[in-house]
Amino acid sequence: MTQRITARLPDSIVDRLDDAARRLRRSRAGVVRQAVERYLEDFDDIFVSVDRLGDPSDAVVEWDRVRSELLDTD
Repeated sequence: MTQRITARLPDSIVDRLDDAARRLRRSRAGVVRQAVERYLEDFDDIFVSVDRLGDPSDAVVEWDRVRSELLDTD
C-alpha cells in the first residue's frame, strides 16, 4: 500500500531534484522516495547511537586504549 503526500519545496531544491531525476533517469517521486528511505535509515542509526551514548550501564573505553589497539600492528 502506498500513500500520497504533498510537500512544498523552494524552487532551488525542486531544480536540484529535477536535475537528479534526469541524471538518474528516474521520476521525481522515485528520487524523493529513495532520499526519504535513506534519511530514515540514517535517522534510525543515529537515534540508536545517541540512545546508547546516554546509557550509563554501557561500558566506556578510553580513547588512548582504542587508538593503541587499532594501531597495534603486532
